[in-house]
Amino acid sequence: MEGFYVALTHWVTTIADNIWSYMLFVLFAVGAWLTIKTRFIQFLRLKDGMNLIFAGFLGKKSGRKREGDVSPFAALSTALAATVGNGNIGGVATALFTGGPGAIFWMWICGFVGMATKYSEALLGVKFREKYPDGSIAGGPMYYIKNGLKHKGIARVLAAIFAVCGAFAALFGTGNMMQANQMALAFNSEFGVPKMITGMIVTVLVGLVIIGGIKRIGAVAEKLVPTMVIIYFVFGFIVIFVHITEIPQAFFLIFKHAFTPSAALGGFMGATVKQALSMGFRRGLLTNEAGLGSAPIAHAAAQTPSPVHQGLIGIGEVFIDTIVVCTITALINLSTGMWQSGLDGTAMTAASFSKTIPLAGGLVVAFSSFLFGYSTLLGWYYYGEQCMKYLFGIKITYPYRVIYVSLVLIGSLISIQLVFFIGDIANAFMALPNLIALTLLSGIVAQTTKSFFQKYHRLEDFKD
Repeated sequence: MEGFYVALTHWVTTIADNIWSYMLFVLFAVGAWLTIKTRFIQFLRLKDGMNLIFAGFLGKKSGRKREGDVSPFAALSTALAATVGNGNIGGVATALFTGGPGAIFWMWICGFVGMATKYSEALLGVKFREKYPDGSIAGGPMYYIKNGLKHKGIARVLAAIFAVCGAFAALFGTGNMMQANQMALAFNSEFGVPKMITGMIVTVLVGLVIIGGIKRIGAVAEKLVPTMVIIYFVFGFIVIFVHITEIPQAFFLIFKHAFTPSAALGGFMGATVKQALSMGFRRGLLTNEAGLGSAPIAHAAAQTPSPVHQGLIGIGEVFIDTIVVCTITALINLSTGMWQSGLDGTAMTAASFSKTIPLAGGLVVAFSSFLFGYSTLLGWYYYGEQCMKYLFGIKITYPYRVIYVSLVLIGSLISIQLVFFIGDIANAFMALPNLIALTLLSGIVAQTTKSFFQKYHRLEDFKD
């Protein structure tokens, strides 16, 4: 069986490498194009996006009843629940293990262009959303492709491709099996808990929440996401502070090896610039999902004042995920030297915490991995459900729940690299129809943005 896993992992890795040697340029090109079309909105309006997020965090709500299933902050929390996952703990470590320190630079670039992409996705998700017969919101790339593109034949094909790939990614890749895998790995490596036990516990906990749909998922995410991010921040900064003298060297390595190969050191096998660029973009997309088309499914459910408001929240979402959380993980592993240890994934980050905080470090990573993975499992359940509903109607909801929960247990037991690279392949095929649609609809994004800010020069001027 072990030989089969090795052969399968090699085959899947080769496919993922070949696909992403092209996809990363498409991803960057679309993000750069949307940056230009929106007049660099991620730099000019980042403050507005963060203000909206903090207002939601502090519980500031409008008294007006708006269309949608959940509050804008609950929609953001659901999206962040899906994005701030084990990719932020294990995925960043895998980028260092495979691509070296230079991968972090390209992850940042992916994040900055991804802010414009996520803005566009969230805006279009709200603008073209529909309602199901039961009154709940139906939104995401399927609907802005179907309702936004003029050529309806092409639109139907692209929307169907996205929905099929989105459902596959939710079930077998990024959304489900990878998260369960990393959660089980963290508890197994730190405390010797059998992966089967962790998988069974997570399966039950996921099932208890998803039975309530988006409203229950949003309610849980609103409380869970801020808590888990704050916990990771606090202990992460402790590790960074202890190794503060190594931080300048960590930044030096990141910028140096973004453009020059990183030599083999310790347990690190070395990496080319191409590997750094590829892994930076792939792990960046895995964590922030900008261009993937998943997050606008959650943003579309928001009771938001306008599509632009939710788009600005999307900018802040990518900033928190990639520029803040991923950077903390990178600095932790670089400053402690564990990126050269030969460890991969969550095990590398856990070793960095344990080295610095011997008694509590492993527990922090295991607990963070559990919370990050659990929240992502909830968010991606909703994404997959919406894709399945688009394809088969509301009647598919309960069979899909059974399948999704069952695969959580399987994901906790299989090879780590196999799961990551299956996620890479699913992400690529999911992203492509979405990126085509974003390019074709970029004029609508630009015009909607221009009209809004011509009427409201400041976000505070908006009164509804």
